[in-house]
Amino acid sequence: MMNAQGDGDQMTRVRAVASTTRLVIPDVLRGVAIVAMLIAHANPFLPHLPRPVSFLVGNINDLASPLFALVMGISAQIVWNRSSSRGVTYLQQIIRGVVLIALGVWMGTWGSWVAIILAHLGVLLIVGAALVALRTRTLVAVTIAIAIFSSPFNAWARTQVWVYLHGDAVRDVASWVAVGGHYRLTNLLPFFLLGALLLRHGFRRDAVLWTMLAAAPFAYLVRPLGERLAGWQPSVSGSYPDTLHDVGLVFLTYVLVVLLATLKHETWRRVIAAVFVPLRACGQVALSLYLLHVAVIAAWNVQYARPSENVYLGWLVIVPVMILIGWAWWRFIGTGPVEWLLGFVTGRRKSLFQPHRPGARDL
Repeated sequence: MMNAQGDGDQMTRVRAVASTTRLVIPDVLRGVAIVAMLIAHANPFLPHLPRPVSFLVGNINDLASPLFALVMGISAQIVWNRSSSRGVTYLQQIIRGVVLIALGVWMGTWGSWVAIILAHLGVLLIVGAALVALRTRTLVAVTIAIAIFSSPFNAWARTQVWVYLHGDAVRDVASWVAVGGHYRLTNLLPFFLLGALLLRHGFRRDAVLWTMLAAAPFAYLVRPLGERLAGWQPSVSGSYPDTLHDVGLVFLTYVLVVLLATLKHETWRRVIAAVFVPLRACGQVALSLYLLHVAVIAAWNVQYARPSENVYLGWLVIVPVMILIGWAWWRFIGTGPVEWLLGFVTGRRKSLFQPHRPGARDL
């Protein structure tokens, strides 16, 4: 990602920027991730959709969790760069992870149809935040190694470990780490570490960005081409084809956001800044929006069960209304309640009332 000679200078520049300004690109990426989750989780309200729309929603669903992991890695690196005490910083990240796990376990009792990811993200933060202390070359090697060994490890764990586990708590931990049907640490961690590496490298148009853009379609097409032309069995979540599919989606999204955020033409910059506003807003209150929309879905599911016909009102409440709520909270109040809670329990307190002032520099 970076050569050893330039590592120190580049990290100095990144620390200088990260310590004085709030970076727009991570907020936008996080906003894209939470909006993707809203769309995916609202999909059961529309069980009858044209095939092209279902295909699009399926890809949006696949993008959400690895992109969220990528942004968590970016954020963890920003926090690490700003820290004056590495031990205290990691302790704060552990506490934050434990709170996310507790929230995830609690939300799992609500009765929604959503596969809750917060516990997995909590474990991811605890493990990933420790690894961002590594030097860049070592972190690159660790990231590649985890990406390579994750698929066979998942397959081994599902067949050799799961059957010997007893107790709900032990099975929950195993699910969070390797045997989960939807999410698992082994597959989210490479995206988390990649996010940290991208922050170290800097959000700029260079060979790294163009390589990611070129690699995206090839990675994405491995799964469909293998299944349709080579006769592969449908990919299991966490397998190599499935992971490459996610890599293609995440790379393309990251490249597009960086390209748009680094436009030089002033008129286009103003247009993109306006387009980014709802994404930035939702990105800054993403965890609060996550809890809110799952609560609404749970209330519906408990009362009425999963719809058998299209319920457009439900979709509108979960997607555009939630986006509007996220923007309004960010614009007029500021810090999301869950974000405030995490800051409070970790000692990194935020003011709840920090409304966004119009006219602030956006890009």
